[in-house]
Amino acid sequence: MSNSEFLISNNKKLLIGRINGFFGINGWVKVLSHTHPRVNILSYQPWYINVDSHWQTLNISQGRVQAKTIVAQIKDIFDKEQARVYIDINLYIKKSQLLRLKEGEYYWNDLIGLEVVNKAQFVLGKVFNLVDTGSNNVLVVRGGKEHWVPYISPFLIQVDINNQIILVDWDENF
Repeated sequence: MSNSEFLISNNKKLLIGRINGFFGINGWVKVLSHTHPRVNILSYQPWYINVDSHWQTLNISQGRVQAKTIVAQIKDIFDKEQARVYIDINLYIKKSQLLRLKEGEYYWNDLIGLEVVNKAQFVLGKVFNLVDTGSNNVLVVRGGKEHWVPYISPFLIQVDINNQIILVDWDENF
């Protein structure tokens, strides 16, 4: 996903998921969550949706983990036909709804777009995305070529949000 898909900067909204299907006949929907852990999407209220270039709030009355997915009931929606208009709608929150992190911790969205430089001061490119490999997170850096830099020590040296730079121990030819 591109940076613009995660952050709508002029409205300070963050993409956190998508309604991607029905669950049952009573108006419940399946939610594809981009939060980690994925169930955290239920703790952000309200959600925001963009319909015809207008922001609207969307509240849920109930939600839970159901097998391998998240399901939710949208407030005042009680059948499948009412829920149909929300299928394939992206879900956003205001950036101000995020919890404050400890010093040295960052949301992925804060890292996307930062310039990545190695110890030799070679600019590898900018953070395009991050990937969770299961064992650790990886910076996907795009510049002259694409670099996948593990977001862990000893490869990650410093994140400088103020100067929009991430310093890494990574060879530009790797």
